[in-house]
Amino acid sequence: MAAMAALQSSFTSLSLSSNSFMGQRLSPITLCPVPGKSTEKPCLIVMRLKRWERKECKPNSLPILHKMHVKVGDTVKVISGREKGKIGEITKIFKHNSTVIVKDTNLKTKHMKSREEGEPGQIIKIEGPIHSSNVMLYSKEQNVASRVGHKILENGQRVRYLIKTGEIIDSAENWKKLKEAKQKNEEAAAS
Repeated sequence: MAAMAALQSSFTSLSLSSNSFMGQRLSPITLCPVPGKSTEKPCLIVMRLKRWERKECKPNSLPILHKMHVKVGDTVKVISGREKGKIGEITKIFKHNSTVIVKDTNLKTKHMKSREEGEPGQIIKIEGPIHSSNVMLYSKEQNVASRVGHKILENGQRVRYLIKTGEIIDSAENWKKLKEAKQKNEEAAAS
């Protein structure tokens, strides 16, 4: 009993307040210092595309999309790399890393596993991506590769044209052909 009374008296002698711990005074802790102006750059968000590839992103976590001088349906000539000199049409564009897929160029071998029992595996050829800086727009009429320029027509439409030949690439006929080809591909995929 005497020990219990001694313990109670020692606890009452300690004064515990909101800013003290076991009788000792605590320094005020600031969890979030508020600076006047931060000179540091905001941290860049990085997106993982593949295990080894990281891309810078915008603040809303979407990848930064690069503008390219080519579009789907353009006829291009490969100007560097193993496929140098080949001419083909662009079938797909990847804006996050500025690469394009050109029909029947940069063929890669892919080993496919069998999907169902009894079905054999197969080896197929697929087109690999080429960086957009390694392709140049090509004129079929004059057989020349050229850089691309932009100009505004009389009706206010902004179009691309080949600098060497003056040939307009973004014409209404080209867009109609491209839309028809896209519809055929969708119908073929659906059936």
